[in-house]
Amino acid sequence: MNSDLYPDLAAALEQLAAELGIDLTVVPHDGGSPVSAGIASSIPGRRPLSVYIGADDRWFGVSGWGQGVELITGATPDLADVVRAGAAWDQGRSLRELRAGLPFLHVSERAEAHERGPAAVVELQWRTMREQAAEAPDFPAFGELVEAAHAEPRLRQLYVFSSHWTLGFSSCTGFPFHVEVAIAPSHNGSPYLVMTHPHSVVIGEAATAEEAVASAVSHLPAGLGPAVAGTAERDE
Repeated sequence: MNSDLYPDLAAALEQLAAELGIDLTVVPHDGGSPVSAGIASSIPGRRPLSVYIGADDRWFGVSGWGQGVELITGATPDLADVVRAGAAWDQGRSLRELRAGLPFLHVSERAEAHERGPAAVVELQWRTMREQAAEAPDFPAFGELVEAAHAEPRLRQLYVFSSHWTLGFSSCTGFPFHVEVAIAPSHNGSPYLVMTHPHSVVIGEAATAEEAVASAVSHLPAGLGPAVAGTAERDE
């Protein structure tokens, strides 16, 4: 990045916030880099709002994460917009309020689901995964695996994701995930593989998707409930 576009972003944010009469806490970012900074949030579950400058043009980007999910993104040439976004982020404004008050911000469908709760995120992710499977007719084993897993209540309550066609099942909805079990689809006549983690230790093999799902369920911890908000680190 060209630091000449803004010699010290953190200092500029603090100065402009003071001029606007807005209370902000600017925190170091990326080892104290002059071209990036963070704006602290007092709301549990929200990480500091990341702020950075454009590499070739003078613009400011923001990214706000909470519980392992990117909730807001955006870019603007006006640093005052960033200061106002930081204040609203710190105050715990809802995603709808943030977007309505600051049109340069963008909110994904997953972020909106996250705000409604982990069950909404899980439902959205399963819908997305089934749509992905439907768009891969040349790999029917993947579609059969997705449908068989969706039909099993103990897997359907978990957050599902795919890694090179292997399904992972997480007990939390944020990244990094807490993977409970994973299943790789059959390929060119090979068996379905049940694993502890995608592309990891194989703990079972099966001839059909239904058998693979049954095997995966047998390896789930007893009493495992629906996926919860947060990450495997459980520190947000």
